[in-house]
Amino acid sequence: MERGAERRGKQPPVMTADEAVRLIDSGDRVYLHEVAMTPHELLDALVRRAGEVTGVETISLHTEGPAPYVAPGLEGHIRHNALFVGANVREAVNAGRADYTPVFLSQVPRLFREGPLWLDVALLQVSPPDAHGFCRLGASIACARAAADSAETVIALVNPRVPRTLGNSAVHVSRFAALVAADRPLPTTAPPAIGEVEQRIGEHVAALVPDGATLQMGIGAIPDAVLAHLRDHADLGVHTEMFSDGLLALAEAGIVTNRLKNTWRGRIVTSFALGSQRLYDFVDNNPFVEFHPSDIVNDTREIRRIERMTAINSAIEIDLTGQVVADSIGERIYSGIGGQMDFVRGASLAKGGKAIIALPSTAKGGAISRIVPVIQEGAGVVTTRGHVQYVVTEFGTVDLIGQSLRRRAELLISIAHPDARADLRAAAVRRFVSLPPATSGA
Repeated sequence: MERGAERRGKQPPVMTADEAVRLIDSGDRVYLHEVAMTPHELLDALVRRAGEVTGVETISLHTEGPAPYVAPGLEGHIRHNALFVGANVREAVNAGRADYTPVFLSQVPRLFREGPLWLDVALLQVSPPDAHGFCRLGASIACARAAADSAETVIALVNPRVPRTLGNSAVHVSRFAALVAADRPLPTTAPPAIGEVEQRIGEHVAALVPDGATLQMGIGAIPDAVLAHLRDHADLGVHTEMFSDGLLALAEAGIVTNRLKNTWRGRIVTSFALGSQRLYDFVDNNPFVEFHPSDIVNDTREIRRIERMTAINSAIEIDLTGQVVADSIGERIYSGIGGQMDFVRGASLAKGGKAIIALPSTAKGGAISRIVPVIQEGAGVVTTRGHVQYVVTEFGTVDLIGQSLRRRAELLISIAHPDARADLRAAAVRRFVSLPPATSGA
Protein backbone atom coordinates (compact mmCIF):
# COMPACT_ATOMS: atom_id res chain seq x y z
CA MET A 1 0.00 0.00 0.00
CA GLU A 2 1.15 3.49 -0.78
CA ARG A 3 2.86 5.32 2.07
CA GLY A 4 3.95 8.93 1.83
CA ALA A 5 3.04 12.52 2.38
CA GLU A 6 0.84 13.82 -0.47
CA ARG A 7 -1.03 11.37 -2.72
CA ARG A 8 -1.03 14.00 -5.47
CA GLY A 9 -4.77 14.17 -5.95
CA LYS A 10 -5.48 10.47 -5.79
CA GLN A 11 -8.64 9.30 -4.07
CA PRO A 12 -7.48 7.37 -1.00
CA PRO A 13 -8.72 3.82 -0.52
CA VAL A 14 -11.46 3.04 1.94
CA MET A 15 -10.33 0.41 4.44
CA THR A 16 -11.34 -1.21 7.66
CA ALA A 17 -9.59 0.08 10.77
CA ASP A 18 -7.56 -3.14 11.00
CA GLU A 19 -6.39 -2.76 7.41
CA ALA A 20 -5.53 0.92 7.83
CA VAL A 21 -3.28 0.48 10.87
CA ARG A 22 -1.12 -1.90 8.84
CA LEU A 23 0.34 1.30 7.39
CA ILE A 24 2.01 1.77 10.79
CA ASP A 25 5.45 0.19 11.02
CA SER A 26 7.63 -0.74 13.97
CA GLY A 27 9.47 2.30 15.33
CA ASP A 28 6.91 4.81 14.03
CA ARG A 29 5.83 7.86 16.01
CA VAL A 30 2.04 8.10 15.68
CA TYR A 31 0.02 11.22 16.50
CA LEU A 32 -3.45 10.76 18.01
CA HIS A 33 -6.06 13.42 17.30
CA GLU A 34 -6.68 15.21 20.58
CA VAL A 35 -9.57 15.83 22.97
CA ALA A 36 -13.07 15.01 21.64
CA MET A 37 -11.70 14.05 18.22
CA THR A 38 -9.80 10.97 19.41
CA PRO A 39 -10.13 8.28 16.69
CA HIS A 40 -10.91 5.37 19.00
CA GLU A 41 -11.70 2.89 16.23
CA LEU A 42 -8.17 3.30 14.85
CA LEU A 43 -6.61 3.14 18.30
CA ASP A 44 -8.46 -0.06 19.14
CA ALA A 45 -7.22 -1.57 15.88
CA LEU A 46 -3.65 -0.50 16.66
CA VAL A 47 -3.85 -2.19 20.06
CA ARG A 48 -5.16 -5.36 18.40
CA ARG A 49 -2.08 -5.28 16.17
CA ALA A 50 0.34 -4.50 19.00
CA GLY A 51 1.95 -7.96 18.96
CA GLU A 52 3.05 -7.44 15.36
CA VAL A 53 5.02 -4.22 15.98
CA THR A 54 7.76 -3.03 18.30
CA GLY A 55 8.80 0.42 19.42
CA VAL A 56 5.71 2.30 18.24
CA GLU A 57 5.34 5.61 20.06
CA THR A 58 1.91 7.23 20.25
CA ILE A 59 1.92 10.93 21.07
CA SER A 60 -0.87 13.38 21.80
CA LEU A 61 -2.40 16.01 23.98
CA HIS A 62 -5.21 14.81 26.24
CA THR A 63 -7.54 12.31 24.58
CA GLU A 64 -11.16 11.88 25.68
CA GLY A 65 -12.33 8.37 26.43
CA PRO A 66 -10.58 5.07 27.18
CA ALA A 67 -6.86 4.66 26.52
CA PRO A 68 -6.18 0.96 25.83
CA TYR A 69 -2.82 1.88 24.31
CA VAL A 70 -1.37 2.42 27.84
CA ALA A 71 -2.61 -0.89 29.30
CA PRO A 72 -0.11 -3.16 31.05
CA GLY A 73 1.35 -5.80 28.75
CA LEU A 74 2.03 -3.52 25.78
CA GLU A 75 5.60 -2.77 26.90
CA GLY A 76 8.00 -2.94 23.99
CA HIS A 77 5.18 -2.71 21.46
CA ILE A 78 3.35 0.59 22.05
CA ARG A 79 4.45 3.35 24.43
CA HIS A 80 2.54 6.58 24.85
CA ASN A 81 4.09 10.04 25.13
CA ALA A 82 1.63 12.50 26.66
CA LEU A 83 2.08 16.20 25.92
CA PHE A 84 -0.71 16.81 28.44
CA VAL A 85 -1.67 14.15 30.98
CA GLY A 86 -5.37 13.44 31.29
CA ALA A 87 -7.10 11.09 33.70
CA ASN A 88 -7.07 8.21 31.19
CA VAL A 89 -3.23 8.03 31.04
CA ARG A 90 -2.30 9.48 34.46
CA GLU A 91 -1.79 6.13 36.18
CA ALA A 92 0.32 4.81 33.30
CA VAL A 93 2.57 7.89 33.28
CA ASN A 94 3.17 7.72 37.02
CA ALA A 95 3.70 3.96 36.90
CA GLY A 96 6.37 4.36 34.23
CA ARG A 97 4.47 2.67 31.38
CA ALA A 98 4.01 5.97 29.54
CA ASP A 99 5.94 9.22 29.23
CA TYR A 100 5.19 12.88 29.81
CA THR A 101 6.86 15.65 27.81
CA PRO A 102 6.48 19.10 29.38
CA VAL A 103 5.96 21.67 26.63
CA PHE A 104 4.16 24.93 26.00
CA LEU A 105 1.09 24.27 23.86
CA SER A 106 2.23 27.02 21.47
CA GLN A 107 5.44 25.09 20.71
CA VAL A 108 4.01 21.70 19.79
CA PRO A 109 3.23 22.35 16.09
CA ARG A 110 6.77 23.57 15.47
CA LEU A 111 8.21 20.46 17.15
CA PHE A 112 6.21 18.35 14.69
CA ARG A 113 7.33 20.37 11.68
CA GLU A 114 10.95 21.05 12.58
CA GLY A 115 11.82 18.33 15.10
CA PRO A 116 12.65 16.72 17.36
CA LEU A 117 9.10 15.31 17.46
CA TRP A 118 8.89 14.33 13.80
CA LEU A 119 5.72 12.39 12.99
CA ASP A 120 5.61 9.25 10.87
CA VAL A 121 1.84 8.73 11.08
CA ALA A 122 -1.17 10.81 12.15
CA LEU A 123 -4.48 9.20 13.11
CA LEU A 124 -7.20 11.81 12.70
CA GLN A 125 -10.98 12.01 12.84
CA VAL A 126 -12.58 14.24 10.22
CA SER A 127 -15.86 15.18 8.61
CA PRO A 128 -16.77 13.71 5.22
CA PRO A 129 -15.36 15.67 2.26
CA ASP A 130 -17.43 18.48 0.84
CA ALA A 131 -18.11 19.09 -2.86
CA HIS A 132 -14.55 20.38 -3.24
CA GLY A 133 -12.96 17.41 -1.50
CA PHE A 134 -12.18 19.14 1.80
CA CYS A 135 -12.72 17.40 5.12
CA ARG A 136 -12.72 19.30 8.43
CA LEU A 137 -10.74 18.54 11.60
CA GLY A 138 -13.85 19.15 13.66
CA ALA A 139 -13.81 20.11 17.32
CA SER A 140 -10.02 20.25 17.70
CA ILE A 141 -7.24 21.49 15.47
CA ALA A 142 -4.87 22.53 18.29
CA CYS A 143 -2.03 20.25 17.22
CA ALA A 144 -3.92 18.09 14.72
CA ARG A 145 -3.47 20.82 12.11
CA ALA A 146 0.32 20.47 12.26
CA ALA A 147 0.04 16.69 12.39
CA ALA A 148 -2.13 16.67 9.27
CA ASP A 149 0.36 18.89 7.46
CA SER A 150 3.63 17.29 8.56
CA ALA A 151 3.13 13.55 9.16
CA GLU A 152 4.46 11.26 6.46
CA THR A 153 1.27 9.18 6.48
CA VAL A 154 -2.17 10.43 7.51
CA ILE A 155 -5.05 8.03 8.17
CA ALA A 156 -8.54 9.49 8.52
CA LEU A 157 -11.52 8.20 10.45
CA VAL A 158 -14.42 9.78 8.54
CA ASN A 159 -17.43 10.50 10.73
CA PRO A 160 -20.54 12.43 9.60
CA ARG A 161 -21.09 13.53 13.24
CA VAL A 162 -17.91 15.65 13.13
CA PRO A 163 -18.79 19.37 13.02
CA ARG A 164 -17.57 21.25 9.96
CA THR A 165 -15.68 23.91 11.88
CA LEU A 166 -14.44 27.04 10.15
CA GLY A 167 -11.06 28.72 10.30
CA ASN A 168 -7.97 26.64 9.50
CA SER A 169 -9.50 23.20 9.83
CA ALA A 170 -9.73 22.05 6.21
CA VAL A 171 -7.75 19.06 4.93
CA HIS A 172 -8.17 17.85 1.36
CA VAL A 173 -9.15 14.21 1.07
CA SER A 174 -6.14 13.56 -1.18
CA ARG A 175 -3.86 14.14 1.83
CA PHE A 176 -4.99 10.86 3.39
CA ALA A 177 -3.37 7.48 2.77
CA ALA A 178 -6.53 5.68 3.87
CA LEU A 179 -10.11 6.39 4.91
CA VAL A 180 -12.00 4.45 7.59
CA ALA A 181 -15.74 4.93 7.99
CA ALA A 182 -17.39 5.57 11.36
CA ASP A 183 -20.71 6.96 12.55
CA ARG A 184 -20.92 7.82 16.24
CA PRO A 185 -21.41 10.94 18.35
CA LEU A 186 -18.42 12.77 19.78
CA PRO A 187 -17.80 12.30 23.51
CA THR A 188 -19.55 14.81 25.73
CA THR A 189 -18.86 16.09 29.22
CA ALA A 190 -21.36 16.97 31.92
CA PRO A 191 -21.19 20.37 33.62
CA PRO A 192 -19.26 20.23 36.91
CA ALA A 193 -20.88 20.84 40.27
CA ILE A 194 -20.28 24.37 41.53
CA GLY A 195 -20.01 24.70 45.29
CA GLU A 196 -19.83 27.68 47.61
CA VAL A 197 -16.03 27.95 47.31
CA GLU A 198 -16.18 28.04 43.52
CA GLN A 199 -18.99 30.59 43.63
CA ARG A 200 -16.92 32.93 45.79
CA ILE A 201 -13.87 32.52 43.58
CA GLY A 202 -16.02 33.19 40.53
CA GLU A 203 -17.32 36.39 42.07
CA HIS A 204 -13.80 37.64 42.88
CA VAL A 205 -12.48 36.82 39.40
CA ALA A 206 -15.47 38.36 37.63
CA ALA A 207 -14.81 41.61 39.51
CA LEU A 208 -11.45 41.82 37.70
CA VAL A 209 -13.03 41.50 34.26
CA PRO A 210 -13.99 44.82 32.63
CA ASP A 211 -16.62 45.23 29.94
CA GLY A 212 -15.03 44.68 26.54
CA ALA A 213 -12.42 42.24 27.89
CA THR A 214 -11.34 39.24 25.85
CA LEU A 215 -11.33 35.98 27.80
CA GLN A 216 -9.17 32.87 27.94
CA MET A 217 -10.21 30.11 30.28
CA GLY A 218 -10.57 26.36 30.57
CA ILE A 219 -13.21 23.95 31.76
CA GLY A 220 -14.26 23.06 35.29
CA ALA A 221 -16.15 24.35 38.30
CA ILE A 222 -14.11 27.53 38.76
CA PRO A 223 -14.25 28.66 35.09
CA ASP A 224 -17.97 27.92 35.00
CA ALA A 225 -18.49 29.89 38.24
CA VAL A 226 -16.59 32.83 36.76
CA LEU A 227 -18.70 32.74 33.62
CA ALA A 228 -21.90 32.63 35.68
CA HIS A 229 -20.84 35.90 37.34
CA LEU A 230 -20.22 37.63 34.00
CA ARG A 231 -23.86 37.80 32.95
CA ASP A 232 -24.08 41.50 33.74
CA HIS A 233 -21.06 42.30 31.56
CA ALA A 234 -21.17 43.63 28.02
CA ASP A 235 -19.31 43.09 24.75
CA LEU A 236 -16.92 40.41 25.94
CA GLY A 237 -14.61 38.68 23.49
CA VAL A 238 -13.13 35.19 23.42
CA HIS A 239 -9.61 34.15 22.41
CA THR A 240 -8.94 30.84 24.11
CA GLU A 241 -7.45 27.45 23.39
CA MET A 242 -10.60 25.81 24.81
CA PHE A 243 -14.22 26.69 24.04
CA SER A 244 -16.73 25.36 26.57
CA ASP A 245 -20.45 25.32 27.34
CA GLY A 246 -19.97 28.16 29.82
CA LEU A 247 -18.70 30.42 27.06
CA LEU A 248 -21.47 29.18 24.79
CA ALA A 249 -24.07 30.38 27.27
CA LEU A 250 -22.56 33.89 27.26
CA ALA A 251 -22.47 33.91 23.48
CA GLU A 252 -26.10 32.84 23.20
CA ALA A 253 -27.06 35.54 25.73
CA GLY A 254 -25.40 38.23 23.62
CA ILE A 255 -22.74 38.96 26.25
CA VAL A 256 -19.93 37.60 24.09
CA THR A 257 -20.04 39.73 20.96
CA ASN A 258 -16.33 40.13 20.10
CA ARG A 259 -17.37 43.59 18.91
CA LEU A 260 -14.57 45.43 20.72
CA LYS A 261 -11.70 43.07 19.97
CA ASN A 262 -8.91 44.90 18.17
CA THR A 263 -7.81 41.66 16.48
CA TRP A 264 -10.05 38.91 15.09
CA ARG A 265 -12.94 41.33 15.60
CA GLY A 266 -16.41 39.81 15.54
CA ARG A 267 -15.14 36.23 15.97
CA ILE A 268 -14.55 33.76 18.75
CA VAL A 269 -11.06 32.31 18.25
CA THR A 270 -10.30 28.88 19.70
CA SER A 271 -8.31 25.69 19.11
CA PHE A 272 -10.66 23.06 20.48
CA ALA A 273 -14.14 22.60 21.93
CA LEU A 274 -15.20 20.13 24.59
CA GLY A 275 -18.61 19.87 26.20
CA SER A 276 -22.17 19.04 25.23
CA GLN A 277 -23.67 18.05 21.91
CA ARG A 278 -25.25 21.50 21.89
CA LEU A 279 -21.73 22.98 21.89
CA TYR A 280 -20.69 20.84 18.92
CA ASP A 281 -23.85 21.84 17.08
CA PHE A 282 -23.08 25.52 17.78
CA VAL A 283 -19.60 25.40 16.24
CA ASP A 284 -20.78 23.48 13.18
CA ASN A 285 -20.44 25.71 10.11
CA ASN A 286 -20.70 28.82 12.32
CA PRO A 287 -18.74 31.86 11.06
CA PHE A 288 -18.92 33.37 14.57
CA VAL A 289 -16.38 30.73 15.72
CA GLU A 290 -12.99 30.20 14.08
CA PHE A 291 -10.69 27.31 14.91
CA HIS A 292 -6.96 27.90 14.59
CA PRO A 293 -3.93 25.84 15.65
CA SER A 294 -2.17 26.34 18.96
CA ASP A 295 0.86 28.03 17.43
CA ILE A 296 -1.55 30.83 16.45
CA VAL A 297 -4.07 30.91 19.29
CA ASN A 298 -1.41 30.46 21.99
CA ASP A 299 1.27 32.61 20.38
CA THR A 300 2.32 35.17 23.00
CA ARG A 301 2.89 37.73 20.24
CA GLU A 302 -0.71 37.28 19.11
CA ILE A 303 -2.14 37.34 22.63
CA ARG A 304 -0.33 40.50 23.69
CA ARG A 305 -1.91 42.40 20.77
CA ILE A 306 -5.39 41.93 22.25
CA GLU A 307 -6.41 44.88 24.43
CA ARG A 308 -7.98 43.97 27.81
CA MET A 309 -6.89 40.35 27.35
CA THR A 310 -7.88 38.49 30.52
CA ALA A 311 -6.38 35.03 31.08
CA ILE A 312 -7.89 32.88 33.83
CA ASN A 313 -5.97 29.75 34.80
CA SER A 314 -5.78 27.35 37.73
CA ALA A 315 -3.13 25.91 40.02
CA ILE A 316 -2.51 22.93 42.27
CA GLU A 317 -0.47 24.94 44.77
CA ILE A 318 1.40 28.22 45.06
CA ASP A 319 4.23 29.03 47.42
CA LEU A 320 4.70 32.22 49.42
CA THR A 321 7.00 33.70 46.76
CA GLY A 322 4.41 33.22 43.98
CA GLN A 323 5.68 30.07 42.29
CA VAL A 324 2.70 28.34 40.65
CA VAL A 325 2.56 24.55 40.44
CA ALA A 326 -0.02 23.39 37.91
CA ASP A 327 1.08 20.09 36.37
CA SER A 328 2.11 17.93 39.32
CA ILE A 329 1.47 16.95 42.92
CA GLY A 330 4.96 16.50 44.25
CA GLU A 331 6.67 14.02 41.94
CA ARG A 332 3.33 12.73 40.62
CA ILE A 333 2.42 14.18 37.22
CA TYR A 334 -1.19 15.31 37.18
CA SER A 335 -1.79 17.27 33.95
CA GLY A 336 0.59 19.41 31.89
CA ILE A 337 1.88 22.87 31.14
CA GLY A 338 -0.70 23.33 28.39
CA GLY A 339 -1.35 26.95 27.52
CA GLN A 340 -1.00 28.50 30.97
CA MET A 341 2.33 30.23 30.43
CA ASP A 342 1.46 31.25 26.88
CA PHE A 343 -1.55 33.17 28.13
CA VAL A 344 -0.12 34.37 31.44
CA ARG A 345 2.75 36.05 29.62
CA GLY A 346 0.67 37.29 26.71
CA ALA A 347 -2.12 38.74 28.83
CA SER A 348 0.26 40.46 31.24
CA LEU A 349 1.94 42.20 28.28
CA ALA A 350 -1.33 43.26 26.61
CA LYS A 351 -2.66 46.80 26.99
CA GLY A 352 -5.07 46.63 29.92
CA GLY A 353 -4.45 42.87 30.17
CA LYS A 354 -4.67 40.72 33.28
CA ALA A 355 -3.26 37.29 34.08
CA ILE A 356 -5.22 35.55 36.84
CA ILE A 357 -4.44 32.33 38.74
CA ALA A 358 -7.56 31.11 40.57
CA LEU A 359 -7.58 28.25 43.06
CA PRO A 360 -9.39 27.07 46.19
CA SER A 361 -7.44 27.85 49.34
CA THR A 362 -7.44 24.19 50.41
CA ALA A 363 -7.51 20.63 49.09
CA LYS A 364 -8.72 17.28 50.45
CA GLY A 365 -11.78 18.72 52.12
CA GLY A 366 -9.89 21.53 53.80
CA ALA A 367 -7.13 19.33 55.24
CA ILE A 368 -4.32 20.77 53.11
CA SER A 369 -3.55 24.40 52.28
CA ARG A 370 -2.89 25.08 48.62
CA ILE A 371 -0.88 28.16 49.60
CA VAL A 372 2.31 26.70 51.05
CA PRO A 373 5.63 27.92 52.47
CA VAL A 374 7.55 25.96 49.82
CA ILE A 375 6.33 23.75 46.98
CA GLN A 376 6.36 20.00 47.45
CA GLU A 377 9.57 18.16 46.64
CA GLY A 378 9.53 17.09 43.02
CA ALA A 379 6.73 19.45 41.98
CA GLY A 380 7.18 21.49 38.82
CA VAL A 381 6.78 25.25 38.52
CA VAL A 382 4.61 26.08 35.52
CA THR A 383 4.23 29.83 36.07
CA THR A 384 7.28 31.40 37.64
CA ARG A 385 7.22 34.03 40.37
CA GLY A 386 8.48 36.48 37.77
CA HIS A 387 5.36 35.94 35.63
CA VAL A 388 2.58 35.60 38.19
CA GLN A 389 0.18 38.54 38.51
CA TYR A 390 -3.24 38.17 40.16
CA VAL A 391 -3.93 35.28 42.53
CA VAL A 392 -7.50 34.60 43.64
CA THR A 393 -8.97 32.27 46.26
CA GLU A 394 -12.39 32.27 47.90
CA PHE A 395 -10.92 34.70 50.45
CA GLY A 396 -9.95 37.44 48.05
CA THR A 397 -7.64 38.75 45.34
CA VAL A 398 -4.02 39.91 45.45
CA ASP A 399 -1.78 41.42 42.77
CA LEU A 400 1.83 40.22 43.06
CA ILE A 401 3.35 42.24 40.22
CA GLY A 402 6.14 44.48 41.49
CA GLN A 403 6.00 43.09 45.01
CA SER A 404 9.01 41.86 46.99
CA LEU A 405 9.18 38.30 48.26
CA ARG A 406 8.44 39.50 51.78
CA ARG A 407 5.41 41.51 50.63
CA ARG A 408 4.19 38.61 48.45
CA ALA A 409 4.19 36.34 51.48
CA GLU A 410 2.02 38.80 53.39
CA LEU A 411 -0.41 39.17 50.49
CA LEU A 412 -0.76 35.44 49.85
CA ILE A 413 -1.26 34.69 53.55
CA SER A 414 -4.14 37.17 53.50
CA ILE A 415 -6.07 35.01 51.00
CA ALA A 416 -5.09 31.63 52.47
CA HIS A 417 -7.61 29.68 54.54
CA PRO A 418 -7.84 31.23 58.03
CA ASP A 419 -6.88 27.90 59.61
CA ALA A 420 -3.58 27.92 57.69
CA ARG A 421 -2.56 31.55 58.18
CA ALA A 422 -0.76 31.22 61.52
CA ASP A 423 1.50 28.42 60.28
CA LEU A 424 2.14 30.24 57.00
CA ARG A 425 2.99 33.43 58.84
CA ALA A 426 5.40 31.59 61.15
CA ALA A 427 7.11 30.01 58.12
CA ALA A 428 7.33 33.40 56.43
CA VAL A 429 8.87 35.04 59.49
CA ARG A 430 11.48 32.26 59.67
CA ARG A 431 12.34 32.91 56.04
CA PHE A 432 12.11 36.67 55.84
CA VAL A 433 12.82 37.59 59.49
CA SER A 434 9.85 39.93 59.66
CA LEU A 435 6.65 40.70 57.81
CA PRO A 436 4.58 43.83 57.37
CA PRO A 437 1.38 43.90 59.44
CA ALA A 438 -1.13 41.29 58.34
CA THR A 439 -3.87 42.45 55.95
CA SER A 440 -6.89 40.80 54.40
CA GLY A 441 -7.39 39.94 50.74
CA ALA A 442 -8.80 42.69 48.55
